[in-house]
Amino acid sequence: MIRRLDDSTTNGLPDDWQDNSPALGMPEPDFAVRRFTLIALLAAAIVLPAIYAAAVVYSNFRARVASATDATVRTVRIAEEHALKVFDLNETLDARVDDLVRGLDNDAIRAHEADIHNKLQTIGGGYPQVASVSIFGPEGLLLANSRYYPAPHASIASRDDFVGIRGGHILEHVSKVMVWHAGSGEAVFNTGIARRAPTGAFAGLVSVALRRSYFESFYRELLGSERGAMTVMLTRTDGAVLASYPPRPESAVVAPRFAAALAAGSRSGVLRLPGDHAGHSGHDGQILAYRQVGSYPVYVSCAYSVSAIWAAWSRRALVFAASVFTPSIVLWLVLLLSLKRLAAEKQAWEQWQAEASMRRSIESAYRQSRKMETLGNLVGTVAHDFNNLLTIIATNVQIARRRGVAVIDRELGAIERALKNGQSLTRQLLGVARKQPLRSETLDLSRWMSASRELLRTSLGANAALVVDIGRDVWPIEVDSAELELALINVAVNARDAMPGGGRFTVRATNVRLEPEAGFALTGEFVQISLEDTGSGMPPDVLAHAFEPLFTTKPKGMGTGLGLPQVFAFCDRSGGLATIDSTPGLGTSVRLYLPRAHETPAAAPAERERTMDAPALGGLHVLLVEDNDEVAAGTEALLRMMGHRVTSAFNADAALRLIADTVSRLPDPFDVLISDIHMPGAANGIDLAEAAQALESPLPVILITGYAQELERARNVNVRVLSKPFDIALLESMLQTIRRERDDRAHAHGKAS
Repeated sequence: MIRRLDDSTTNGLPDDWQDNSPALGMPEPDFAVRRFTLIALLAAAIVLPAIYAAAVVYSNFRARVASATDATVRTVRIAEEHALKVFDLNETLDARVDDLVRGLDNDAIRAHEADIHNKLQTIGGGYPQVASVSIFGPEGLLLANSRYYPAPHASIASRDDFVGIRGGHILEHVSKVMVWHAGSGEAVFNTGIARRAPTGAFAGLVSVALRRSYFESFYRELLGSERGAMTVMLTRTDGAVLASYPPRPESAVVAPRFAAALAAGSRSGVLRLPGDHAGHSGHDGQILAYRQVGSYPVYVSCAYSVSAIWAAWSRRALVFAASVFTPSIVLWLVLLLSLKRLAAEKQAWEQWQAEASMRRSIESAYRQSRKMETLGNLVGTVAHDFNNLLTIIATNVQIARRRGVAVIDRELGAIERALKNGQSLTRQLLGVARKQPLRSETLDLSRWMSASRELLRTSLGANAALVVDIGRDVWPIEVDSAELELALINVAVNARDAMPGGGRFTVRATNVRLEPEAGFALTGEFVQISLEDTGSGMPPDVLAHAFEPLFTTKPKGMGTGLGLPQVFAFCDRSGGLATIDSTPGLGTSVRLYLPRAHETPAAAPAERERTMDAPALGGLHVLLVEDNDEVAAGTEALLRMMGHRVTSAFNADAALRLIADTVSRLPDPFDVLISDIHMPGAANGIDLAEAAQALESPLPVILITGYAQELERARNVNVRVLSKPFDIALLESMLQTIRRERDDRAHAHGKAS
């Protein structure tokens, strides 16, 4: 079954659906929870892999340090075993040589030098580490040597190892490194023992020279692939370096902590040495293991470079981090993209909510406008009849004053004051009924608000703060400035009453475009004027009737119920709409949508001064057209008191016949036509004015009405217009001007004839 959409639908949806459109859509997403979840996931995706990676790489670093420590300990043990074998062998060689020459003095050794030389060659010649074997006398003179015969003349009397061994010092049993000048210039160090005479006296020295290169070659092979990271050294207990690989400069010394350990007599240990940034020790940070070679005054040490550990660890850490963080980075990008999309979704949701709210407000205002139009017709009819009553009272008061009734002057003053109040109320009613004439002009809102700021401040009172936020880029609008001012004052007064303890009233203006495809009941370019207060707000039942005429929540005598209806009617007649939103306890926001003007705002014209023409002699023949007998009687009596002759007609049809009679017979032509616009009959006052203007000698016309739409048409006829209830002084001024124009024409015609 197909349901036909009738007038009860708006934009294709029934009214009850329009009012509850948020209920049709999805519930509002909890963007805060979703955003928090995504941020938590992103944090977890960053922190957890980082913690895992940090734990793994830290563990790997510790493992590498432990592995390096184990490597140094293993290496130093091997080096210590090797050195111990070498020194034990040297000790054996020294003992054999000592046995060979035991009991021989210097002369005996020299006498058998050739035989001793051959035996020394046999004893030491088969060992690669042995450079030479020497026998020295008690004065330090070389007596025999395994490499040279005859032995060259040489003395070691001043050499440290000779002096030390002669003095019984254990340390000097191993000499420092020296260059053997008698040979090929290779670096050697000596191990020796003292020769003793049968009496026990010092008889000389047996010395075995060991090649440093032998130890360095062994250490190179021992280190293998770790040559760049590890260093092996052979040192004396005083820290003097005997051999090292990689080779060290002659001036190099051991690290202070290692030297302290040697001096303390520690036999073995593992040290963590900091880097020497000054370069005195020639090394960076190291893990160093050391061991004493048996009971000899010699130590072997193995140092692992910390920088090498860091380099190997960093390469491994980079590879590991790449394997761990590559998928994590992809996850981060996905989560960041999700956050970005969530922000865009939230923005779109808020924009949709704002548009939906604005659409609901505008559609509600549009329906309110249609309802107000019907109510306005009723109010306008009442106001028109009330205008007639006021006109009757006003004319009769003027008649009474012109007759000089002084005894009731006080009473007449009271009536006149009541008339002014009644006229003000009638204007408000006609404004609500959209029958009050509008005088549209193009306004620059920012400049116009500067002039109206003080008036608004006065309307708000001393307790409320006024904030005006209108930029220079706001479009000009085309409105009746007086009605706009009245609308702002009405809203400001309501805001003041809603903020008895003080608050803030804000006036903002923005440019908005309401597009047809968005489904708005109102489309085009508008300036939105937002009037926001921080008052008590309105409950929903009051908000639903806020724009209805004569509805008020103020105490009796404090409000007419025409303030907000005037705002609504003004916006509607200007081609826009007014909406209102309010939350109890938070405040109220009234939004005026006024159409954009496409003309440049003109400067406000100077106020014209009204001057009363001096009375002229000779009254006018007035044709008065008024359907209300009492209004006609009062106006006719007043005109006659002004010195004019009056002919009355009930409606436009009768007046047209009278005009036709005077034109054909010319007994006493009419000088001016004063007519109401709204009257019974086939023609109205505007039709009558058009006929009078179409005569061969156009008849001056004064039209009187209170309807806005009739006034706009009347202005196009080029006639004088008075709005009900009219100002008697203004009517008299108009008649004097017409009389002067008539007299000028008559004077000019007399001269011509």
